[in-house]
Amino acid sequence: MLSRTKQYLRKNGYFYKKEYIRPLLTPDNIYIFRFGRDRLDNRLIIRYSHKWTGRQRINEIDLRLHKQKHPRIFDNESELLQYLEGHLLKHEAKVRAREEKAQKAHENNDDKEHQVPDGASK
Repeated sequence: MLSRTKQYLRKNGYFYKKEYIRPLLTPDNIYIFRFGRDRLDNRLIIRYSHKWTGRQRINEIDLRLHKQKHPRIFDNESELLQYLEGHLLKHEAKVRAREEKAQKAHENNDDKEHQVPDGASK
C-alpha cells in the first residue's frame, strides 16, 4: 500500500515506521506511517477498506506534517505525492536555513566571549 509514497520518502532520505490499527467500531482498517529525517514527527494516516473482491480501497489519507493539529486530507496517493513534492522540500530548506542562522549566531557569541579586550593583558 502506498508504494510510490514509500519510494519517494526513501529517495529523499526520510525514514518511516508503519503501524497497523484495526478499530473495533468501524469497518475501516488504519495504517499509520510516521516519517521524518531526524525524528519521526510527521504522520500519515491511511484509512482503507476491502472491496468484495479482496482488493484494498483507500477511503482517506490524512497528512499531519510537523505535528499539525488539523490534517490535510487527500483522496488518493497521487494528490498526496504532489503535495509532498511541493511542500516538504520547501519546509526542509526553511528548517536548514533557520538552523544555520542559529548556529552562526551561537558561534559569534562564543567568539565574543573568548576575545580579550584591547586594554587588558593576557
